[in-house]
Amino acid sequence: MPATPTTPPPALRPYLGDTNEAIYRNELLWHEADAFAAEHVAPRVADMEAAPDTVEREVAKLMADRGWFAVTVPPVFGGLGAGHVAKTVLIHRTARVSAAAAAILQATLIPVGGLLHYATYEQKARWLPRVADGSQLLSIAVTEPEAGGHIGGIETIAERAGNQWVITGSKIHIGNSHLAGAHLVIARTAEPGVSTSQALTAFMVESDRRGLSVSDHRPGLGLQGFSADRLDLDHVRVPEDNVIGEIGQGLSVAQSSSILYGRPNLAAVSLGIHEAVVATTTARLKARSRYRGTLSDLPVLRDRIGDMEARLRASRILAYQSVHLLDQGLPCDADLINAKYLGHQWAVQSAQDAMELHGAHALDRDYVLQRLWRDIQHTYPPAGTGEIQRIRLADAAFDEDHIQWSERLAAEVAWARPDPTAA
Repeated sequence: MPATPTTPPPALRPYLGDTNEAIYRNELLWHEADAFAAEHVAPRVADMEAAPDTVEREVAKLMADRGWFAVTVPPVFGGLGAGHVAKTVLIHRTARVSAAAAAILQATLIPVGGLLHYATYEQKARWLPRVADGSQLLSIAVTEPEAGGHIGGIETIAERAGNQWVITGSKIHIGNSHLAGAHLVIARTAEPGVSTSQALTAFMVESDRRGLSVSDHRPGLGLQGFSADRLDLDHVRVPEDNVIGEIGQGLSVAQSSSILYGRPNLAAVSLGIHEAVVATTTARLKARSRYRGTLSDLPVLRDRIGDMEARLRASRILAYQSVHLLDQGLPCDADLINAKYLGHQWAVQSAQDAMELHGAHALDRDYVLQRLWRDIQHTYPPAGTGEIQRIRLADAAFDEDHIQWSERLAAEVAWARPDPTAA
């Protein structure tokens, strides 16, 4: 689809910021992302699709040069200090042209969230400037071969050895596995029988540590160019200073990062794909001649497009409203979950409608719609499947007592007040 720069729709204006300065900044980022996607991402998409065994590195470098991986990192650490709405703008507008490029961006932003919320000031000063200047991208390593995304089933073990920790285990589906210079690894540090809430710990593990290996890249169904492969840790030693948060706090690090960063990030990826699906389909129907007019003149087809447009507009509002609340430090865990859950579901429905409206043309391998259909499948499993999202939404419906990570952590506005010792 054309990667033409656009202006944020008026319906998003209430969510772009509370001040003219914030609105202006986010509008500039919107235009910057559109221009970047048109100039640097769109020309690479065909090559990324044609070489699925290759990890896309140049786009990551170009995004790093713009400081995008540090969009929520405080300026004192070299970041943009722009917040979650700005993050959503960058992911959303990039995903409109390439979901794989957007996936590269969002995957590093999740462990950045973990560092912002749980690292000490000294640890932030050590790790975040490298993210900001692009010299060290990050991954978060939670999922395992047997446990999958079930955090309570994590089998990777970290054992204390003097002033070091020794980590052994395997992680799979690790976003940016081949680009990351360090991985935020969640490992078990307690004896069997200890509650999961106290049994896990988060560690920063540099990719060049002895005993850490990354499997060969294996392309998935979609997101060609994005690596999400396996890490194996064979008695990898890390110093005590690489512990992020407190011992036994790993579940909190993983869950909060998933909810406050992972879910809105995936909502933004889904939104970008969704927009591309609708734009591709309407362009096709307007260009296809039929009955002294075009396919876009037929009421039966306009009815289908109207349904797609309704879903798209609702997804856009959910995605931006939820991160606007997050930037305000308001309780919004359920809103973030809902944006991810419905954003994916609605994008999948629109993609299937688009496939049907295109007829056999949709099955051409080199046609954009097939790529969009494959890519949208990748936003379902991460950060909680649909079943998990619905269970969490049911918790909210029953008003059951559960942690509101947005209230506990986002209220601190980590990117604005990075030094807890500051007055």
